[in-house]
Amino acid sequence: MKIVFLDRATIATSVKLRKPKFQNDWADFDQSTSDQARDRLKDADIAVVNKVKLTGNILRDLPKLKMIAVTATGTDNIDLVACRELGIEVRNVAGYAKDTVAEHTFALILALRRALPGYMADVANGAWQTSGQFCIHTHPIKELKGSRIAIVGSGVIGQAVAAIARAFGMQVAFTGRKGANTVADGHMPMEDALGWCDILTLHCPLVQANKGMLGLPEFKKMYRAPIIINTARGGLIVDDDLAAALRDGLISGAGIDAASVEPPPADHPFMGLLNMPNFILTPHVAWAGENAMQTVADSVIDAIEDFVKAA
Repeated sequence: MKIVFLDRATIATSVKLRKPKFQNDWADFDQSTSDQARDRLKDADIAVVNKVKLTGNILRDLPKLKMIAVTATGTDNIDLVACRELGIEVRNVAGYAKDTVAEHTFALILALRRALPGYMADVANGAWQTSGQFCIHTHPIKELKGSRIAIVGSGVIGQAVAAIARAFGMQVAFTGRKGANTVADGHMPMEDALGWCDILTLHCPLVQANKGMLGLPEFKKMYRAPIIINTARGGLIVDDDLAAALRDGLISGAGIDAASVEPPPADHPFMGLLNMPNFILTPHVAWAGENAMQTVADSVIDAIEDFVKAA
């Protein structure tokens, strides 16, 4: 049984990736392009992948492939329709990132509401040292208690974020889907949430229906100029529009852990925001707590062993 891990470097080297108990030929590649994936998987029975794109054209050139084990929850990089057509089983890891993503989300929220990037830059630039007093007031600081947070996505991560928010004494609302005529009980229509919230945070999968769900039309409806947090997928936001909204004051800050292109090139709109005190960009690491990554690694091997046992 040949197993190929296409992007092993997406899992930290501190995480132990045990080999399956059955006899196998395992090959690791730190990273792979889609074209390289086609060649590297040509004799593989099982592919292990995090973010490498596996299109229908690639999958149809891999007649031996029987399973794709995804070291993540999201599967938007894999053509699932083609997998069903070809009889390739896809298994992901759900629920592993509940705590680590929620913690990262609140790290971004707290840093932005307390204006930490701006104050850290002021200290580094000597503004405190030359102020002549014990403190400076160069950036507004806003408490979380009583503020309003709208959460897009009511799965395990969204619920974990809500639990932390309630502990801070925040008002919490889950939103319906963009453009939906009806919403589930206890949910606020997206259109209403845009003008209601002080913080809007995204915790939903990237599917065709919600690509670009936040763009300039939505930012213009955000009457309270909220902070935008995205620790989900980059394609949920129109990157150019977020940059324009931040510069124009339609939103008061943004904490971003995912971009539509990763890593973003030098001319990506987010790269031009890095010197702004109300913008934080982290390199898609909200999921990467060590305990969470170890859970992913163990779960992927468990899934592979279960698949082979059932075959």
